[in-house]
Amino acid sequence: GLYLNNNSLSGKIPRWLGNLTWLQYIIMPNNHLEGPIPVEFCQLDLLQILDISDNNISGSLPSCFHPLSIKQVHLSKNMLHGQLKRDLSYNRLNGSIPDWVDGLSQLSHLILGHNNLEGEVLVQLCELNQLQLLDLSNNNLHGPIPPCFDNTTLYESYSNSSSLDEQFEIFFSIESPQGNVEKQIHEIFEFTTKNIVYIYQGKVLSLLSGLDLSCNKLIGPIPPQIGNLTRIQTLNLSHNDLIGLIPSTFSNLKHVESLDLSNNKLNGKIPHQLVELKTLEVFSVAYNNLSGEIPEWTAQFATFNESSYEGNTFLCGLPLPICRSPATMSEASIGNERDDNLIDMDSFFITFTTSYVIVIFAIVIILYVNSYWRRRWFYFVEMWITSSYYFVVDNLIPTRFYH
Repeated sequence: GLYLNNNSLSGKIPRWLGNLTWLQYIIMPNNHLEGPIPVEFCQLDLLQILDISDNNISGSLPSCFHPLSIKQVHLSKNMLHGQLKRDLSYNRLNGSIPDWVDGLSQLSHLILGHNNLEGEVLVQLCELNQLQLLDLSNNNLHGPIPPCFDNTTLYESYSNSSSLDEQFEIFFSIESPQGNVEKQIHEIFEFTTKNIVYIYQGKVLSLLSGLDLSCNKLIGPIPPQIGNLTRIQTLNLSHNDLIGLIPSTFSNLKHVESLDLSNNKLNGKIPHQLVELKTLEVFSVAYNNLSGEIPEWTAQFATFNESSYEGNTFLCGLPLPICRSPATMSEASIGNERDDNLIDMDSFFITFTTSYVIVIFAIVIILYVNSYWRRRWFYFVEMWITSSYYFVVDNLIPTRFYH
């Protein structure tokens, strides 16, 4: 392997590195390398880890670069752009996730956050059965969440110490006049959990698992199958357009420490089974359409304040205002109905009086302007008075008054 990080190297990556087909590890982060990634890297069929992050690399990964043995690709914090070819975060990538991604069967960490990726979350991602960490946050992905994520592992690796050393603390040698100088590599990942961006390095990576699909345009309900990811530690589906209920299967996430479902369009109640999540430290369902009583204010749920639930008008129960009993709610609804009736009667009288005045004014104006209708009106009034007079005389006044 080749280990050259933090050496202030500059210039372009040598093309002849692609001729070293036996290379399994190329580690050159935190330098000043520039230019494109050599197309000769497509010949590195045995490559397992490529780390050229924190440089000035431009262009994109060659489309032919997809070694079957690859486990980790670190290209973040460069100047890459164009259509996505691999795992890249904090670049200016656009396009969709390639459908050949399922060929990276040994990949354990896939970080694609903070780009301009479009399209749907591919079901091919479910074929990455060694995946521990998937970050697709802060993109423009749309469509539903695939229900097949329970096919992935998405849990921390509990291998024995020797295999951990083999996977995460690999020794690389470089020929020197003094002989072989062994260097130890610690892969570095940036991942947001518990609302804080952490940097993970070395063995701790094997103890980290998570799924972050936040800040996209995902729609539809949350697949209940996600509740089968029983070893996942962080789950972030916030800032999307998800609808429907919170799956009760989330009570199976026995190792989850951070669960963020905020800023969606979820409705219904918060499943009371979630009180069984004893490891939960950060929980947010803020700004949804949830209603009903919050799960019992006990265990971990007793540590969450109002900010975890804000923006849900119809939620109640500690730490929010206490839910009213059905009887109290019935009396309140009757009172509200009475108030509504009073308001309706007031509105009726106001509307009636206004209409009456408008009609009178309209008649006066018409009679004043139009002489024909004025004469007709006076004739009608005169006929009505005459008719009324004779009706009274003939029917109501006793005949004896005439004698």
